[in-house]
Formats: sequence, structure tokens, C-alpha cells
Amino acid sequence: MTCTSAVHYLSSAEPDLPELSENETIELTILMPCLNESETIGACVAKASKFLTTHDVDGEVLIADNGSTDGSTEIAKNLGARVVAISHLGYGAALIGGIEAARGRYVIIGDADDSYDFLALMPFLERLRGGADLVMGNRFKGGIAPGAMPFLHRYLGNPVLSFIGRLFFNISAGDFHCGLRGFRRAAIRNLGLQAMGMEFASEMVVRSALASLRIDEVPTTLTVDGRTRRPHLKTWRDGWRHLKFLLIYSPRWLFLVPGLTLILVGLLLAGVLIIGPLSIGNVNLENNTFIAACLLVAVGTQLLTFGALARLFATRAGLLPRSKRADLLFGWLSTDRLIQLAAMLLVLGMAGFIWGIWQWMWVDFGPLNSRLVPRILVSSLCAVVIAVQMAGSAFLLGVLEIPFRRRR
Repeated sequence: MTCTSAVHYLSSAEPDLPELSENETIELTILMPCLNESETIGACVAKASKFLTTHDVDGEVLIADNGSTDGSTEIAKNLGARVVAISHLGYGAALIGGIEAARGRYVIIGDADDSYDFLALMPFLERLRGGADLVMGNRFKGGIAPGAMPFLHRYLGNPVLSFIGRLFFNISAGDFHCGLRGFRRAAIRNLGLQAMGMEFASEMVVRSALASLRIDEVPTTLTVDGRTRRPHLKTWRDGWRHLKFLLIYSPRWLFLVPGLTLILVGLLLAGVLIIGPLSIGNVNLENNTFIAACLLVAVGTQLLTFGALARLFATRAGLLPRSKRADLLFGWLSTDRLIQLAAMLLVLGMAGFIWGIWQWMWVDFGPLNSRLVPRILVSSLCAVVIAVQMAGSAFLLGVLEIPFRRRR
């Protein structure tokens, strides 16, 4: 099957395609992103087509071409695949365009490098028929052939990123970045996925979990790909992009947890040291440690503020779901309340600072015999800094609360 119309990837991450009517819908689309895969695209299309005929599945093989110049599209068309051209470069861009162009009720995506077995897709389709919204492959359970996955990917990158994904988003998938996965097309389209690069793989899983979609997992295999050229995936660059995405989509772990930790540690140290020095073995904690403790509180407060603002913006933008705790926080949080709190801290800080300066004047600004006065000065200055930070965040909150109209 061939298709002469091209799909153009728009800035909104959704190609401008008409909705498919019921009689145009088929059961399954096997979708492959493609960029110069002439060495392997033929084998992949042949296997996918054989799967459809062997299991009597009403489906299509769809190639989302990302600008191939090596004849990949001609090979795919000659083998009966439908090809759509995606003008915006990127793994995510190709898949988003392909998902929009797909006619299947279900979609299974896989790389066109012949590393995944397109003859063994029945477990994915069965889970989808059984009600799953997203079915992830797990290469670690299904088997990874020697040399199929780089050492750093297998023993560091993938396990670490998968652990972070499970920790941050409570997702049970053991192979967070498997390229072979299936899903209900309507469910994934409704998420409005935006990532144009390799981090699209993370975005699909994270956004599905945040939307409370049903995520299943099945074992799958990974073999050595059939290409002689270097893969498009860049270990450190794309690994960082995945990690950055996971952090950005979790304000709790990026801001709130570190912020609360710094505040608690800082307050504990400052509370102990404001009375006097603390000796732990041969280590003496005095003024310098007290100053560091105050800085921990200031930095922690800023992180908490960032976290609250990030959560507010992400919720209102539809990127993160609403929750009772978030609703309680945002119901209380306002520019006026933050300004009032900042003003109180500023008054207290200035009062403590003036008192400390007054005490210092009595010794003509010379050495102080009191340990308390320097610590009151430092903690008062810390309160002033926090007040200024809070006031700035309050007005930033006001900017975010300004009604605006998103223009196309």
C-alpha cells in the first residue's frame, strides 16, 4: 500500500490531519520511524507484513520517513508498506507524525534496524485487546543477544533511568526505554505528546502514568541490528535528555524533596549551634558551620518556591494531573499571602540585624565576646535574603496567574 500525501510536523506537535471515520479504521498499525535504513527496512517490513497475514490481523505497515536519501522509502513501498513523510527531524517528531497518520485502533512501534522481532508481536496485541492502554516490551526479561546493547546502556544508562522512572512516577515497567511497544492510538493521541527527540520514549510512559492509563509489560528480545553505519542514538547526549525530561516532569523530586531536605538539615544545625559550639569527636562545629546551615535554609526555601511554582504551572498547562494536595496548596497560595509572609520575615530579619549592630556598637565595632550576637546577625541576614526571594517568587506567581490566550 502506498500513500502520496505527506505529513508535516507542526510546532504544536500534531500534524494537521483529518479525523478518520469508523469505516477507515483498521485494527493494527505497525509503525516504524525511518532515516536512511535501506540495509534493514526491507527485512522489517517483510516480517511485519508476515505477522499480519499469519495471524489474520486487519492491519497495515506504516513507515514514518524522516528524510531518507538512500532509497529506504522505495524499498518499503515496493514491499507494500505505506509511507508518510515527516518534515521535522527527530525520533519523537517522526513517531508523532506517524501516530497521527496511522489508521489502526492499536499501534505497535519498533525501530527499523532489524533489532526487534516483528514476527513476535502477538503478546503486545493480546494485551491491547485485553484492555491495556500501553504495552511495554522488556528486553531484560526477553533476552538481549551478545553485542545487541552497548555495555553502558545495558548496565548503567537503562537500569538507572528505569529506576528513576519507577521511583518518580510509580511505574512498574522494568525496561523504560524499550523501542518496541504497543498502545491504543486514541489514548496516546489524547496525551498531546510534544518531545521531538529521543526523550519521546520517556514522555510516552510518563504521561501515560500521570494520566492513569493501564500500562502492561511483556518480554521481548533484542538482537544485533543489521546496519553497518553508526546508530542515530548518542549515549551521553540522549541519556542526559532522558534524565532531564524525567526531572522536569517531577517537580517533587527536582525541587520539593531536595528543598525540604536542605531546610531540615539547615534548621537542625542552626538550632543546635545558636546555643553554642558542637563537638563531634575531633571535629568542632562553630560559626562557619552556622553560616553554612543558614545558607542551606535559604537555598532550600528557594527550591521549595521553585517547586510550588513549577507544579502550579505544569498543572494549569495540563502537563501534570490535579491532586488533592496540590489543590489545597494552590487554594492557599497567592501573591498577596506570599508578600505578607515575605514582609513578616523582612521585619523580623531587619529587627534582628539592627539589634546585632546595636550590640556591636557598644564595643566600637571591635571583637565580640558573645557567641550569640554574630549568629543573630547571620540568621537575620538569612531571613532578609529569604524574604527578598519570596517576594520575587510572589510576583512571579502573579505573572503566571495573569489570564492569557494561547494563539495558534
